Amino acid sequence: MKCSWQSGNRIKLLENGDQYYPAVFAAIEQAQSRVLLETFIWFEDNVGRKLHAVLLRAAQRGVHIEVLLDGYGSPDLSDEFVGELTSAGVVFRYYDPRPPLFGMRTNVFRRMHRKIVVVDEQVAFVGGINYSAEHMSDYGPEAKQDYAVQVEGPVVQDILQFVVENLPGKAAVRRWWKRRHRAEENTKPGEAQALFIWRDNEEHRDDIERHYLKMLANARREVIIANAYFFPGYRLLHAMRNAARRGVRVRLIVQGEPDMPIVTVGARLLYNYLVKGGVEIYEYRRRPLHGKVALMDDHWVTVGSSNLDPLSLSLNLEANLIIHDREFNQTLRDNLTAIIAEDCVRVDESMVPKRTWWNLGKSVVVFHFLRHFPALVGWLPAHTPKLAQVPPPVQPEMETQDRVEAGNTGVKP
Repeated sequence: MKCSWQSGNRIKLLENGDQYYPAVFAAIEQAQSRVLLETFIWFEDNVGRKLHAVLLRAAQRGVHIEVLLDGYGSPDLSDEFVGELTSAGVVFRYYDPRPPLFGMRTNVFRRMHRKIVVVDEQVAFVGGINYSAEHMSDYGPEAKQDYAVQVEGPVVQDILQFVVENLPGKAAVRRWWKRRHRAEENTKPGEAQALFIWRDNEEHRDDIERHYLKMLANARREVIIANAYFFPGYRLLHAMRNAARRGVRVRLIVQGEPDMPIVTVGARLLYNYLVKGGVEIYEYRRRPLHGKVALMDDHWVTVGSSNLDPLSLSLNLEANLIIHDREFNQTLRDNLTAIIAEDCVRVDESMVPKRTWWNLGKSVVVFHFLRHFPALVGWLPAHTPKLAQVPPPVQPEMETQDRVEAGNTGVKP
């Protein structure tokens, strides 16, 4: 399957769980025939229980529901929690579930990291937000800053087709005759052009990275990238620096209050190279940044699940939406520029590692690693992950039920 640009879409930016969860839950409540949901993390907390409740109600009124969770990201849902859904008819699958080895999870590589919801072929959601309370602003200082989009229009069919073709037993439909479209200047306000893209370990290994590279090559005035786990390949770093050197204002927002300290350590190894090349780097200090968004000039935007790190660019299953629309571009620009002004610290010379032999040596190692990482991936575990469906709980045998009923009436079975 290969998607083309679709015109005439209505797209809404959703910030954090405060906006995302009500929109998703309302769409599921209104579902008439089908709900398809994929996510990396689903926790059994107050947010997870609300998702559970809305799915259960939909299934009980006859909506066909299929859920796909990652075996690494969501290993701890209780049997009772899952069993209630499967008993109601929900098809519940795990991507690459494997038992711990000496208490450690071994399914580290090739995670199903997508976050997609499709409801009734009418509305879809794509982004980086999981189902956990830490995506709500009232969670506290550790609440994550993140984004997703709600989509209506022709591109929903592409997202639906992608999800369906990745279900077990569904072969991809290859339409070689399908005309390829290019994004053009959009003159209809509120009707965005959109392209659904994804990364897998087969025919679409570098699709998301290629679109980032193309965006940086085409930029004329401005690029803003906000990315939670920033440790990209050499080509992308080189493209960012080249864009800045030809006069494009390139601003990068990374974590300043990371959920994992190694994230900042990795990103800061790249500061010298980028800052010296003219890239403006801002550390988001309000809380952990979990977003994966970018914009270019006054029309190009991407929102999705893909980080700019080795896992997302070379191993994980990811999905992004690319949008050509001035109005949506301005909405995201307003959001990111406010974050830069209010919640970020710009990286200056004092924060760039000093030029010592030790730091030079580390930089050489890092750049060679980034340059050759795609080839090194071949040395990592190359098993083929499988989808495992959770069966409904075993129901009481009819004979046992007859005995109970007979005991209540005093009649022998």
